[in-house]
Amino acid sequence: MDDVMPFLENVTRGRNVPRERLLDVAHHYELFGGVSPINGQNRALIAALEPELHAHGVDLPVYFGNRNWDPYLTDTLRQMRDDGVRRALAVFTSAFSSYSGCRQYREDLFNAQLAVGPDAPEMPRVRMFFNHPGFVEANIDRVRTALADVPAGAHIAFTAHSIPLAMAENCAYEAQLAETARLVASAVGVEDWAVVYQSRSGPPQVPWLEPDIGEHLETIAARGVGSVVVAPIGFVSDHLEVLFDLDVEAKEIAERLGLAFARAGTAGTHPAFVAGLRELIVERLTPGAVRPALGRFGPSHDVCAPDCCLPGSGRPSPWDAPAA
Repeated sequence: MDDVMPFLENVTRGRNVPRERLLDVAHHYELFGGVSPINGQNRALIAALEPELHAHGVDLPVYFGNRNWDPYLTDTLRQMRDDGVRRALAVFTSAFSSYSGCRQYREDLFNAQLAVGPDAPEMPRVRMFFNHPGFVEANIDRVRTALADVPAGAHIAFTAHSIPLAMAENCAYEAQLAETARLVASAVGVEDWAVVYQSRSGPPQVPWLEPDIGEHLETIAARGVGSVVVAPIGFVSDHLEVLFDLDVEAKEIAERLGLAFARAGTAGTHPAFVAGLRELIVERLTPGAVRPALGRFGPSHDVCAPDCCLPGSGRPSPWDAPAA
């Protein structure tokens, strides 16, 4: 637990999360070896992406930096600077627009650039990929596989990390989640589905997006649903919040309710997702490139507006800080 708590304190810095809640989450990590699996999952994604890029003539090095743990973004940008990199393309491991899923990453990059100094690389980013064909296809395949493990007529509960309502009002998070879920459900031929939330971590008096996955399982069982597939489309890999909140807690609730339960995998290193990331990178490097997108919203923007995805908490932006 001593190794996990500093990581959790970094993740929740400035959010007034009670220490008791952090201790609870630290115990969750103990069930899975006491470490976060995110670094390993990110490295697996890089290991899949590098040959995908090379196979399509994209000769670019891939670097890896974290917001909350080693390797930190500042250290990664410093290494890039020392390697002679002057301009790089950021790929966020987040498909959906929100403060924590987009703007905060851009703020973190900005702060890292300030720390590295005037020779820090320029860092534009690829667009959010909630409706990119590669991301959607990977999730379709994962859900279709999970549906084969439960009786016919299953309900699909698409899950994502809950965020405060004040934050959700400043971004397209809910609408984008609903669109991805709709695209996946339509492709697998399931009409009975819902977007629900998990992993709430804020003070109890602050309203967050609902319903929670546990409450939702109670609701569908009460209306006679016999089987459920839980699909964590809000996450790109099976990190701890997926492993504990769904594979442990949600599964236990489903068993108590008599619901046949299957959990769909995340996009992870699915070939369609990896190819989709390569396409997004090539698109951003190629003026006038085709920008594929499924559904009703079209491709997301490359450059965010100044007021895009504000946190909703009054937290100051580093871009508004006075010059030293």
